[in-house]
Amino acid sequence: MQATIERPSFTPYPLAHGLLCDLRDDGYPTQLWGLSEQPLTLPAGATHFGYVYDGSLTVEHAAGTFTLGAGMYFSAPGETKVRGNGRGIAASRLDYDGFFQIGGPVEERGRLKYIDGCTDSLLIPPVMMGDACFNLLYFPPGVDQTQHTHPSMRVGMVIRGRGECITPKGNIALMPGRVFIIHAEGPHGFRTTDSEMAVVAYHPDSDFGPTHETHPMINRTIVGGVSASQIADIRTK
Repeated sequence: MQATIERPSFTPYPLAHGLLCDLRDDGYPTQLWGLSEQPLTLPAGATHFGYVYDGSLTVEHAAGTFTLGAGMYFSAPGETKVRGNGRGIAASRLDYDGFFQIGGPVEERGRLKYIDGCTDSLLIPPVMMGDACFNLLYFPPGVDQTQHTHPSMRVGMVIRGRGECITPKGNIALMPGRVFIIHAEGPHGFRTTDSEMAVVAYHPDSDFGPTHETHPMINRTIVGGVSASQIADIRTK
């Protein structure tokens, strides 16, 4: 009988240049790239979610050329060239056509309540329900987060502070610049002691976002006192 190889919950990576992990065979095909003071071309056929950790990076795209400073982030569909004296990461969601967006710098804390005193901000929301998204997670000092799993993989990067990730196979120290993947269904929890910690996180999927049946434009279009979302005869087929 062939032995079952147990996949780790959490895999850390150094902030090195180039392809750090190729998960094209994942249920949500993703590639993780390190951006580190050298030019890099992110491939066509994907939407790239990037974050500038320090320095500055110039993003060259069909939409234009933009220079981003530390703490800024972007999503870019299709071939994208990144260059500059800065460092950061990019998670490429393969076979997905998202929006081109630039934002930041990130705020100190999240705006949405999460679990165990942690907060979250949805930096790049899903274009439609099910699409990829990009988030900021904030952990105050003294957090011992409840062990949990996610139904899909996550890519993260510590952008400020220190802590550790608690997994069944051991604890992994986290410090600024640490890049990591949390594997689908992998048990884990984050812990901080005397330091806060902030993390940016790419999710390849979502169960939240607009649909054809419900979104702000159709919901707030009122016909005779009734939302157009409730009037099937006039909705675009």
